[in-house]
Amino acid sequence: MATATLTIASKNYGSWSLRGWLMCKLAGLAFEEQPVASDDPSTRAELLLLSPSFLVPCLTHDGIKIWDTLAIGEYLNEILPGSDLLPKERAARSRCRSICGEMHSGFSNLRSALPMNIKARHPGFKVWAGAQADIERVISIWRECLAADKGPFLFGETPCLADAMFAPVATRFITYDVKLDSDCAAYARAIMDLPAMKEWIEGAKAEPDEVVELDVEF
Repeated sequence: MATATLTIASKNYGSWSLRGWLMCKLAGLAFEEQPVASDDPSTRAELLLLSPSFLVPCLTHDGIKIWDTLAIGEYLNEILPGSDLLPKERAARSRCRSICGEMHSGFSNLRSALPMNIKARHPGFKVWAGAQADIERVISIWRECLAADKGPFLFGETPCLADAMFAPVATRFITYDVKLDSDCAAYARAIMDLPAMKEWIEGAKAEPDEVVELDVEF
């Protein structure tokens, strides 16, 4: 297979980069990381949700460039069908695509009020009403999927695209001390215990660069 390159932003703040990176890891794709500095103007705009389009992560493979996270997931599922990034059963696969799409296009209040910041901790964080509605919707999705497929991941025993899409939310819930019921807390722990997630988190902790606007004291 051709050498692949994945361009990513900050591991501490880059939620979309985490999604694309985790998809590649879950798929078993061998790839090289190509980080973009946080002080790059376009990358900074994306991290601060000021960009109209997200251009990282960007996967380059076999002469093809894919820069939308959902498109990266679909591409990986095509070239590595044995990776089970999407459920095999049609109804489950459709539900997986639906919740991935919902995460891709929604939850703007959650994104802005609780930006991903893996190194930070805000115990007792007060969530405003708009973001709380997004949190409740995420929890509802998690509960429905875990009840249907018995966990530990959203569609059964193996992590898939949906888990990659919701992984940054699990980190946010830890950062901002969001209270979860036992089933959702167990799911969040399963995500955080993935070897790939542990690798990403170690990379985030080692990052020297900071985005001051995302490190404010709440």
